[in-house]
Amino acid sequence: MVDSCFVLLATRPSFWEETVFVVLLLLVILLLLVMFNKAALSSYNFPCANVITLLQMVCSTCLLYVLRKSKLISFTNSDPSVPSDALFFVPFRILLRTTPLSLAYLLYMLASMESVRGVNVPMYTTLRRTTVVFTMTMEYFLAKQKHTPPIIGSVALIVFGAFVAGARDLSFDARGYAIVFVANITTAVYLATINRIGKSSGLNSFGLMWCNGLVCGPSVLFLTYIQGDLKRAMEFPYLSSPGFQAVLLFSCILAFLLNYTIFWNTILNSALTQSMCGNLKDFFTVGIGWVLFGGLPFDLLNVIGQGLGFLGSGLYAYCKIKGK
Repeated sequence: MVDSCFVLLATRPSFWEETVFVVLLLLVILLLLVMFNKAALSSYNFPCANVITLLQMVCSTCLLYVLRKSKLISFTNSDPSVPSDALFFVPFRILLRTTPLSLAYLLYMLASMESVRGVNVPMYTTLRRTTVVFTMTMEYFLAKQKHTPPIIGSVALIVFGAFVAGARDLSFDARGYAIVFVANITTAVYLATINRIGKSSGLNSFGLMWCNGLVCGPSVLFLTYIQGDLKRAMEFPYLSSPGFQAVLLFSCILAFLLNYTIFWNTILNSALTQSMCGNLKDFFTVGIGWVLFGGLPFDLLNVIGQGLGFLGSGLYAYCKIKGK
């Protein structure tokens, strides 16, 4: 009921209609969020990625509080008009149970935000496509799930294409590349944790987001304070710029929508589907990234590498659908 209200649908859609809708919504949000975060960190040279993460968490938590206090939403599958006796709208035992998910989310947010800074948008999306490798690894260690040779072959094609595409990256940054791969690992852990804890917690997407904000918000605030990021952010020369403020505002709004759709998509489908959605959006991100941010020479080798990566993603999705 909550999902239907949130997307402003008059009636509950069928499973396939809901699946198509959430996947398309997720692709659009992922694309836009990468662009706005890249604009803030690179175009405006904002030095404090963690401050953006903190702003996103604060805005998300405040919005959830207002919506829940107004009884417009529920953090569980029960009626939102039913009062909650819990101090934080959810029982403390459930808050503790979701702590591993919240910590995984914290690492995912910090690594993903920082990874956008040091790599141009086309190469960022190329390297992020290798997330599927880490997702498969996490599925093996957490669920002992093994994959067939066609699946392994398609993943190998994705990785090979990423290396081919980056062979002539003139803006190579070892630190930036390393952070992107750390972001890949944290993304895989986060998605696997949603599947493992989120579905059994009794909370819906709003409830999981609320727990993430309660646990992660104070941690990010403390981190930004001891690192001096809050002071540097207040001294940022473009802080009062309407353009920069608009970028931050849209980044916070998109982060809220992204978190909701990630939970919705992963609970509705699987971590695997969520991982593939990230790959599908890359086609649009690469093209727009070239136009808006540049940084990567357009040559035949790069086009071949990008094509191999997209081909591998398509084969991977086909094999999973067919159960091969």
